[in-house]
Amino acid sequence: MFWFEQGICVLPAFLVVWSSCTFIISYLIALFRHDVDVIFPFISDTAANPPESCLFGLMTFVSACAGIATVYARYKFVEKLNEDTGVVWPRLNKAALWLGMLSCLGMCIVATFQETLVTKVHDAGALLFFMSGILYIVLQSWISFRAYPYGPSLCVCRVQSGIALLALLAFFPMVVCVRFVNQTKMHRQKDDEDYHFFLASSVCEWIVSFSFICFFFTYIHDFKRFTLKVKTECQR
Repeated sequence: MFWFEQGICVLPAFLVVWSSCTFIISYLIALFRHDVDVIFPFISDTAANPPESCLFGLMTFVSACAGIATVYARYKFVEKLNEDTGVVWPRLNKAALWLGMLSCLGMCIVATFQETLVTKVHDAGALLFFMSGILYIVLQSWISFRAYPYGPSLCVCRVQSGIALLALLAFFPMVVCVRFVNQTKMHRQKDDEDYHFFLASSVCEWIVSFSFICFFFTYIHDFKRFTLKVKTECQR
């Protein structure tokens, strides 16, 4: 049996690979077409113009769907773990579920409303995605520690906490610095007044985004341990 055939670990593995490709492919296409600069453009800038905007929207929507499935599967795993051990508060698990769903909703908004066409809605979706996503991984890190030793290993718990802390620390300069950036420009010069704010915000945006991807990567081992089944009941 191959590793991806164990349990449902293919779910977070697919999410990690697909989400990484979403960011990287749109960036490479935008770079090839000279729509953005080489050095850390905003992720949304790499999907501001067609055809990369179309591809980014489609791939981000698929990532959001895979994210919803992964978040729900993690919720059911913790719920089952709690039935056997009672180590995790059910309300904590449910709060993490809703935060994960809200983050995926933010992804759908970002994918649907382009930055250059509906800026306010796009920015609201991005803020919902980042804020809910960070709170989600923080709660999941806490849940992992509470579930130890029945859940993930202590090493995984520490890695998850480190990733959550990194995303949390990168979020604040990202939000603060972007307020001083002229977001209508796609190409930047080092002598621009807002260049340093732009660079700080864009670097932090990439850090937070790939922190989410790395966090879901830590799910793979746990997802080998269980499967989900759909039960159909017919009412007469």
